[in-house]
Amino acid sequence: MKILSNLLASNAVVPIVVVIVLILFMLVLLIATRVKRCPSDKIMVIYGKVSKSQDGTHRSAKCVHGGTEFIVPLFQSYAFLDLTPISISVDLRSALSRQNIRIDVPSIFTVGISTEQGVMQNAAERLLGLKLPQIQELAKDIIFGQLRLVIATMDIEEINTNRDKFLEAVSLNVEGELKKIGLRLINVNLTDISDESGYIVALGKEAAAKAINDAKISVAEEDRKGAIGEANARKDQRINVADADSQAIKGENQAKMEIADSQALLRQRQAEAEQRAVSAEKINAAKALADGYEAEKQAEIIRASKEKATQEADILVKTEIEKRKVELEAEAEAEKIRRQAQGEADAIYAKMEAQARGVKAVLSAQAEGLAAVVQAAGGDTNEAARLMLADKIEKLVETQVEAIKNIKIDKVTVWDGGNSQDGKTATANYLSGLMKSIPPMTDLFAMAGLTMPELVRAKPVEETTEKEIKEEE
Repeated sequence: MKILSNLLASNAVVPIVVVIVLILFMLVLLIATRVKRCPSDKIMVIYGKVSKSQDGTHRSAKCVHGGTEFIVPLFQSYAFLDLTPISISVDLRSALSRQNIRIDVPSIFTVGISTEQGVMQNAAERLLGLKLPQIQELAKDIIFGQLRLVIATMDIEEINTNRDKFLEAVSLNVEGELKKIGLRLINVNLTDISDESGYIVALGKEAAAKAINDAKISVAEEDRKGAIGEANARKDQRINVADADSQAIKGENQAKMEIADSQALLRQRQAEAEQRAVSAEKINAAKALADGYEAEKQAEIIRASKEKATQEADILVKTEIEKRKVELEAEAEAEKIRRQAQGEADAIYAKMEAQARGVKAVLSAQAEGLAAVVQAAGGDTNEAARLMLADKIEKLVETQVEAIKNIKIDKVTVWDGGNSQDGKTATANYLSGLMKSIPPMTDLFAMAGLTMPELVRAKPVEETTEKEIKEEE
């Protein structure tokens, strides 16, 4: 039971710890997002519910220049004022001076938001939310008014000659008014001052004329002093010149003698030096010429060696190229011949192989036919040969007939003298001899090892009766 109660207690603590951790994380995140840093070139204005000032008065905003501040959620917000200097061109025309003379005072004012505590508060109250052109126009209106006021209290001579006093008065009046809206004056630059009536130009001319006259008087006084001094100087000069002339003549003579001695010695030394210089020049020229010849000789030797090497290299390269070309052509020709020979050999081999196969096939067929003939003859080869000859006898007879078939006898003349032999005339003997030129069928069968049938076989001559001979005649 005790262990179970401990587990239940531990299970109840875990959600509480998780909730506490989440709350702490959200607080840290809130603080991190609401702590704002102010850059050095800006003023952070915190508005909303802000604390009171040191004197107990209520403040509409809190201004911070640099550092960090915590912005309270829902109760406070913040914005920034830029401290970048603002340049304002003020082209003031026809401003009335104390002498009732209208003058033109074009100038350039440089202003910026002030970092003083009270002035920052004014800037937060009057400039927060305004854009740069709006701030420039507001400051320009204030500067115009104060500049006119300062000019109205001063003479033109004062404004023109004593610029420092004019700028001091302008800075004092303008800055006092600019602080009311949170700005401060950084710099004033007056470009030029002029008036419509030409009073300032006339003052300049008067001052210039006075300065010129004073300068002329000073020049004349100095000229007088210079003339007197010049006369005294001339007197002293003449006395001193005469004395100096006598001393100079004496010195000149002495100097001329010394000059003559020196010139003689100089000419002697110059002649000796010139002689040495000429000799040295000739020696150096000869040496230089010899060195030049030697250098040219070496250059020619080197050039000849280079040309020889170049020609040898060209010949060797050409020879090597020709050699390699001949080798390649020979190898190509040999390869071509080898391939042609190989092709021809392959063709001959294929042809012979085909012929051999054909001959083999013919012989095999003949062998099979002969075997069949022998088998038909009862295994007797002689009878088989007779059968084959009997099969060819018609062809043989046809060949015999063909032998005389194409013999052309245009004309046969027989002189028969009436003599007879064996009861035959010459004509009968001629025809009988012509027919006997053809082998008899009996002999043809006998050469083939055959015997003609009794039915067609002729009787021998000796068996022929006289009667048959006569009948034949």
